[in-house]
Amino acid sequence: MFLIMKTPIKSQGVIQRGITIGDDCWIGSNVTILDGVTIDRGSVIGAGTLVTRDVPAGSVVIDKREKRIRAR
Repeated sequence: MFLIMKTPIKSQGVIQRGITIGDDCWIGSNVTILDGVTIDRGSVIGAGTLVTRDVPAGSVVIDKREKRIRAR
């Protein structure tokens, strides 16, 4: 079943929260960080990672499943 909206998509507006990246973070190439995510101080994000939730301070995160492999 489809829901029919009276307002066109372009007129519905956008909510933007922004991305926060702390000091001393390393972010690899081709990383995608979604809106509203906070990457805390000293974290490392591996290349190609999709980050959908907040990353605690000093974390090393890899993979598309956001595997937190260890603390830094």
